[in-house]
Amino acid sequence: MANDEVILLDFWASMFGMRLRIALAEKEIKYEYKEEEGLITNKSSLLLEMNPIHKKVPVLIHNGKPICESIIGVEYIEEVWKDKAPLLPSDPYERAQARFWADYIDKKLYVSSRKIWGTKGEEQEAGKKDFIEVLKVLEGELGEKPYFGGDNFGFVDIALIGFYSWFYAYETYGNFSTEAECPKFVAWAKRCMQRDSVAKSLPDQHKVFEFIQMLRQKFGIE
Repeated sequence: MANDEVILLDFWASMFGMRLRIALAEKEIKYEYKEEEGLITNKSSLLLEMNPIHKKVPVLIHNGKPICESIIGVEYIEEVWKDKAPLLPSDPYERAQARFWADYIDKKLYVSSRKIWGTKGEEQEAGKKDFIEVLKVLEGELGEKPYFGGDNFGFVDIALIGFYSWFYAYETYGNFSTEAECPKFVAWAKRCMQRDSVAKSLPDQHKVFEFIQMLRQKFGIE
């Protein structure tokens, strides 16, 4: 598939877009990155054309055909370029388990984390409590393994690690320490950050914090 045209329509701070950046890097797939600069105020015609239902990034465009939703995109990358750096285990049960945890991350971690930076008062405190509980569940699943899939970096790690770039903001607004609450989780995150595919795909945590400050002001939360 040397002649494939691969485009990633994304926004730099999107932890969901980071999933596709990492997956493409792991597979060593060359692609064109297109920043959706007006994501908050003025979405591009390309985004509206490629994702008319949700109108959100990321969108993976392969030979002119859009693949929306980040986890679906990672699975698509795995299926199309399956001869390089497998992201999902070969065993059907283990694949199902990996999909379960990726779904858990989307349904539980994202919702609680958004409350930490996107609300204040009692709702923010409830979000922080839920967030830490979710991290502890994930930490329990990780156990003593270096990665969620065992010895190899893979699907669940990709689904989760992008959130780490937002942790400085979560901790600042929530007034807590992830390392104090979940030391094994932080050790896992630092291990992931040693990989080029991750380090080059995640933005600086302080830059993300400045972006969230802008969002809080825009939405009247500050």
